Amino acid sequence: MPRIAFELQVKPELLDEYIHRHTPVWSEMLAEIAAAGRRNYTLFLADGGRLIGYYETDDDAAAQAYLANSEVAARWEADMGRFFVDLGGRPDQAATALTEIFHLEDQLAAAAASDDESERS
Repeated sequence: MPRIAFELQVKPELLDEYIHRHTPVWSEMLAEIAAAGRRNYTLFLADGGRLIGYYETDDDAAAQAYLANSEVAARWEADMGRFFVDLGGRPDQAATALTEIFHLEDQLAAAAASDDESERS
């Protein structure tokens, strides 16, 4: 299952409003995110407005296409765009993707498989 992480920069002067707009997110937008196939969607905010997002999905290209064609997502992203620094397009499509370099469960599974293989040899 792909795990997707991304980064955006929230304008510092709009941080309080950005947080307020996510408590809660529009119910129809929540439904669209779920319908797109994104799960465990989480946003983390660091000092200075650095925003890290994370979600899991079976097919990220399909999830992106679904949201790109969603009228609800288009309205939400148009409304959210003003919160970000140097954004070239919709926030959901212009975020900087992060490269995964470590995942505990994957490495534990690989170690267990290696141990099993060693025991069979």
